[in-house]
Amino acid sequence: MDIQLHNTNQTLNVSDAVFGVDYNEPLIHQVVTAYLSGGRAGTKAQKSKAMVSGGGKKPWRQKGTGRARAGSIRSPLWRGGGKTFAAVPRDFSQKVNRKMYRGAIRSIIAELNRQGHLIIAESFTVEAPKTQSLVAQLQAMSTNDILIVTGEMDQNLFLSSRNIPHVEVCDVEAINPVTLLSHKKVLMTADAVKKLEAWLQ
Repeated sequence: MDIQLHNTNQTLNVSDAVFGVDYNEPLIHQVVTAYLSGGRAGTKAQKSKAMVSGGGKKPWRQKGTGRARAGSIRSPLWRGGGKTFAAVPRDFSQKVNRKMYRGAIRSIIAELNRQGHLIIAESFTVEAPKTQSLVAQLQAMSTNDILIVTGEMDQNLFLSSRNIPHVEVCDVEAINPVTLLSHKKVLMTADAVKKLEAWLQ
C-alpha cells in the first residue's frame, strides 16, 4: 500500500498488515478499558472493626445495667468505631496479552488512515524549542488537535509542544491506544512508520 507524504508528490510504501487491517471495535474497547484500568491507583482504604485500635474490653456487663448490650466501643454503631464494609486497596488491572494489544494498535492506525486522520510526513522538526514555531506549522496544516509521533524523541519538538493545548509529541515506543484515539489528527514521520511496522508485524 502506498500513502502520499504530506506536502510532497512522493509516496511511502507501507505494510498492508498494519495499515490495511479491518476495524475491530470490540478488541479496541477491551484494550482501551484495560489500559485505563491499569492507571487507576486503587488506594482507597478504610478501617474495619478489627483494624481500629482499642475496644478490647467489654464496655459494661451484659445484663443488669438497663443499657443495650455492647461488646466493644469500636463497634460500627459507635462514634470512632470501624466501618461496616470497609474499603480495601484494589488492583484494577486487567490482563491483555501482547497479541491483543498490538492488534488493537494496528486496527486504530488502519482506521485513522481510512478516515483521513493520519498524516505521514518525511520529517517534522522545529529549529529551536519555541512554541511559536510549532504553532505556525500547525496553523499551516489547519489543525490544533494533533498527536505527533517521531522515530526518536525530538527534544526541541517536545519542549515546543508542552504549552499548547491538545498537542502531544511522543516517539514510537510511547504510543498507546488511548493517546491515538484522543486527538483529531495523528502525524507520523516516515522513520516512525517504519519503526511502527517493525514493532507491529
